[in-house]
Amino acid sequence: MIVEATLIGILCYLGALSSPWLFGLTGGWYLINRPLVSGMLVGLILGDVTTGIIIGVAVQAVYIAMVTPGGSMPADLNFVAFPAIALGILSGKGPEVAVALAATIGIAGTILFNAMMVLNSFWNHRADVALERGDERGIYLNSAIFPQATNFLLRFVPTFIAVYFGAQYISEFMDSLPRMVLSIMNVLGGILPAVGIAILLKQIIKNYSMLIYFLVGFVCIVFLKLNMVALVIVGALLALIHYNYKPETQPAVKAASPADDEDEF
Repeated sequence: MIVEATLIGILCYLGALSSPWLFGLTGGWYLINRPLVSGMLVGLILGDVTTGIIIGVAVQAVYIAMVTPGGSMPADLNFVAFPAIALGILSGKGPEVAVALAATIGIAGTILFNAMMVLNSFWNHRADVALERGDERGIYLNSAIFPQATNFLLRFVPTFIAVYFGAQYISEFMDSLPRMVLSIMNVLGGILPAVGIAILLKQIIKNYSMLIYFLVGFVCIVFLKLNMVALVIVGALLALIHYNYKPETQPAVKAASPADDEDEF
């Protein structure tokens, strides 16, 4: 597992919030760091792409509405996307248990994220001191090299340890858990994606009457057994109907005041 753990650790660093190598945030944080994409990449490395994609989809639903205003992170999506999904695949317990593992590891990952922010403030202070001295090399080292080295160590090392040693013990550890604990993890893992979708709906829906379209999609999938292609067609038709036949609001006409009538004369 040395090669697999190394590759996943490198991907974890490349997908970090402050890693600049994949076109900045575009290719790292907003592309390979999405659980849907990272699940495929981790599954490809571990030799089980199907399970990786299935777990990635389930984990993506949990964090689909997560935002990071000003670097404030309720969970570290970077550790969710790589070591958590890798351990979920290696556990062999299905996407529900993998989602519960991802939620736990994501919250624990915020500790390392905050530690990195503290260390970056230290490098920033050293860069200010170098600037006052006119030390161009010191500015470059403390603003570019040392922060990236810190970021790499705090991303690569924990991921490598988790994947390399977790591959040996995660399956036996999960098998040793009481059945009740596994049942609780399955229930929580099934609820969390629904919570993520609910948070997303809360953010994007301004009028609660629009929830009827979400319920129509739910009925099409659960009761009518439509596949995703058919559901997209139904959704497009409903969107077209709503756009073409929604009532148009008439502009309010301002009533003329007596003063306006006097001005006309």
